[in-house]
Amino acid sequence: MSELIKFQLEYPFHSSINILYKRLSTPSGLSEWFADDVHIRGNIYTFFWDGSEQEAKLLKSKENEFVRFHWLDNEVEESYFEFTIQVDDLTNDVSLIITDFAEDETEIEENTLLWDTQVESLKHALGS
Repeated sequence: MSELIKFQLEYPFHSSINILYKRLSTPSGLSEWFADDVHIRGNIYTFFWDGSEQEAKLLKSKENEFVRFHWLDNEVEESYFEFTIQVDDLTNDVSLIITDFAEDETEIEENTLLWDTQVESLKHALGS
């Protein structure tokens, strides 16, 4: 298997970091924009979409700063997806940074479109 390419996407948000973090880290918050439903047992999150499901392990998180998951069906241990909340020191503008991995440029483009759609749902859920 070829080396995975790490990529980051940045989205500006008009939201408090506390409210945004809850949408990124809790089953109820994630089910508002990321999946149809989310269940949690220990540090394993099960995401449900249209009859399919996928499990991710919560690798680490820091309240109001970031959440990092690893898909359990991905054999590449180093791969993860992460939501980071970034606040500009001067303007206090809030951004969501999404870190993800892909195998090639085509997959980066496909994943970017998917994240764009998901983030639009998140903004809609936040009224942002």
